[in-house]
Amino acid sequence: MPVLLERPTMARFHARLATLAVAGALMAPLFATPAHAEPVDLEQAVAERMTAATASTRPDLNSLDTGVKVEVTDKTDDWAFGTVVVTTPRGGEDLPEGRLFLARLTDDAWQVELDGEPAFRSLSAEAPVLSDSERTSLGPDQVTVDAANPRTQMRLPWATGQTWTMTGGPHPWGSSGAWSSLDFAGGDQAVRATRAGNAYTMCTGWIRVVHANGFATDYYHLWSNINTNGGWVGEGAFLGYTGTDVTCGGSATGRHVHFGLRYNNVYDSIHAAIIGKWVIMNGGSAYSGSALHGSTRAWTGGGMYNYGPLWADQGIVDANGGGSLNKRSGPGTGYGVVGSVAEGATVTVSCSQNGTTHTGRWGTTAMWNRLSDGTWISDAYLMTGASGPVSGWC
Repeated sequence: MPVLLERPTMARFHARLATLAVAGALMAPLFATPAHAEPVDLEQAVAERMTAATASTRPDLNSLDTGVKVEVTDKTDDWAFGTVVVTTPRGGEDLPEGRLFLARLTDDAWQVELDGEPAFRSLSAEAPVLSDSERTSLGPDQVTVDAANPRTQMRLPWATGQTWTMTGGPHPWGSSGAWSSLDFAGGDQAVRATRAGNAYTMCTGWIRVVHANGFATDYYHLWSNINTNGGWVGEGAFLGYTGTDVTCGGSATGRHVHFGLRYNNVYDSIHAAIIGKWVIMNGGSAYSGSALHGSTRAWTGGGMYNYGPLWADQGIVDANGGGSLNKRSGPGTGYGVVGSVAEGATVTVSCSQNGTTHTGRWGTTAMWNRLSDGTWISDAYLMTGASGPVSGWC
């Protein structure tokens, strides 16, 4: 069962820990001295570590009446693994903060590390409480990514082929911070994993999936969510239904899924991320914004068709409103036209080579891409999310 520690404020939480320590020191002479000191309570050690980390990563929570929920999902005599969540008041703007923790008992004290930190990855190499798949996504083999990397290789969080409404454009996970999140509703209301990974029930109504290469995705406000502690889920796996659940804090108006994108274990800007073959674009204010598929734009309140993930060697044709794009027999306009490709089509790139220079929506370039059918198109009219070749030079 999870252990919930009430935490009215950060300062009062630390004061309580200090009071406990003083009380223990005063009572010690009343009892016989044990041969070995009792180790610090695991849940208390995890809560203290999470409190310290959240003070810097989520300063918006520092003045709130919050709590810390610790759930140990795997434990041996000397090791423990689980989830820790800073809960927030229900009905407010601020959403909870959650992490995975790994703890080792050393010299009668618990060493607690949080996911994404170098010490966590180091410990994971020898931790018996992690599965092989968790060790790959969380451990020393994890490949961290540039926070600006838009190439998520994710679908949208519902079934491919369905159209849902983006009810809220880019906005923070809570009341402040990076615009990392989107709100969606519609279709069959079944929320699905955007990419394969290890899934964790952070709280009732809240699922996190940790993917390869430093990415993780959060799904909040769910009804009838799955209950999992690190289980492997494939792309498109059912996670729950859109809802209004706020068990761990925050508020929800109308059933939806609050979808959050994390890079290297922090919420970061979702602007320019490619999800479901749409490029997410910030608006002038939180909850506004849009998404682009080729030259098709969906504004907040509009429908988004789930095209599935854009793979590492693929791109989306963006003729900048031109309708279709000529394919050439070589890397330049001096080569003959050998066909065309439609606006918004997905193409696979075999290799790239410099040729004539062109300017498209995303900038000016001399790079041309050889497609899998042997034809060529200018990279100026192809959205890949990369500034260079996606399949190497020819």
